[in-house]
Amino acid sequence: MQHVILCAVGSAGDVHPILGLGRALQQRGCRITFLTAGYFKTQAEKAGFEFVDTLPNCDFHSMLNDPLIWHAVRGTRKVMELAVKPMLRTMYEAIEKHYDPRTTKVVASTLAFGARVAQEKLGIPLTTIHLSPALFRSQFEGPRLPKVWVHRGPAWFKRFQWYVADRFVIDPMITPWLNAFRGSLGLTPTQRIFKEWWNSPEQVLAFFPEWFAARQPDWPSQTKLVGFPLYSEEGLTEPSSGLVEFLQSGPKPIAFTPGSANLFGHQFFRVATETCKQLGKRGILLTRFGEQIPHDLPPQVKHFEFAPFRWLLPQVEMLVHHGGVGSMSQAMAAGIPQIIMPMAFDQVDNAYRVEKLGVGGSVARERFEVTRLAAKINALLNNSNTLRQCIQIAERISHENALATACDTILEQKPSNLS
Repeated sequence: MQHVILCAVGSAGDVHPILGLGRALQQRGCRITFLTAGYFKTQAEKAGFEFVDTLPNCDFHSMLNDPLIWHAVRGTRKVMELAVKPMLRTMYEAIEKHYDPRTTKVVASTLAFGARVAQEKLGIPLTTIHLSPALFRSQFEGPRLPKVWVHRGPAWFKRFQWYVADRFVIDPMITPWLNAFRGSLGLTPTQRIFKEWWNSPEQVLAFFPEWFAARQPDWPSQTKLVGFPLYSEEGLTEPSSGLVEFLQSGPKPIAFTPGSANLFGHQFFRVATETCKQLGKRGILLTRFGEQIPHDLPPQVKHFEFAPFRWLLPQVEMLVHHGGVGSMSQAMAAGIPQIIMPMAFDQVDNAYRVEKLGVGGSVARERFEVTRLAAKINALLNNSNTLRQCIQIAERISHENALATACDTILEQKPSNLS
């Protein structure tokens, strides 16, 4: 039996696509071992996966309770400190323990650095998965990132910006502890981590379609674009009866979420609630961390912890969210407009692409207030061109099957020659 070790680092938005991929591989007869934080153990075991907690000494909720995670510039450093560095050794050792060169392949998300080190040391066949275009550098069309301008100017200026970022920000943040671990295994130091190293030299899967972000000439040659994975616990987590009843009790509501890992959405949910009251709209506030929800919700606004988006979003009028690629792609697949309040990471780039496609808009975090949000909602819901484009994009997505394409590519991968 083919054995696939899946490695994921991050929040639900990072883990869900890998979880969905595991279920698709499982349906093809593969045995799955899932390596990620223990917070996701229940979902993995419900899916029938073997599970290894690679963040065993950490309370996930406490880890998320740091506002710097959502800082436009300092967020990446905080994620490295809280999740990537602590998982480096545990993930490497779990792979080493469970790997059988006769039957095993490894698939890893962007920040699963332990898998990348294992590939170099043990010669394992590795597929890297990147969920968004913002993770690909280019001197042609580069990503829109917070507080930098790597998408502007001539090629030499873009290369210079990346060099400065690598030399003075990214490598000093990562290479001390990464190279120390590599050295303990007899591996030589590496550098420019985000330029090439984090990509498997064998195979990289981009989990978005060509029409969303065209492949650039200087992207890694081993990259294949497979489409949006569109998985959010379908088949594992059922919607609550209260949510079903609320959806059936009146007009389509607007759904709001500041991200599955966000513990600092108090202002977001307050503005969402007041906007629904001003517009006379029904609203759904989605978070598993209910302490962020206003205590005095009006009758037309309800809080629910979670619902699979493939099921929920076709039943709502619009999605207002933080700009994670999972939420964004699910809204497009449902054929509804969306408004993004980008904060950090790939969210600025995703918001740009949504606006470019004509399927939504964005409101900057510092401008996210009732009057502005209400005006944006009205403008989108009353724009026939936007609504028509949403339907056209949804139709386009309906003909794609990213998880099937990814399974084909992974299972057809030739044995590694890196050992």
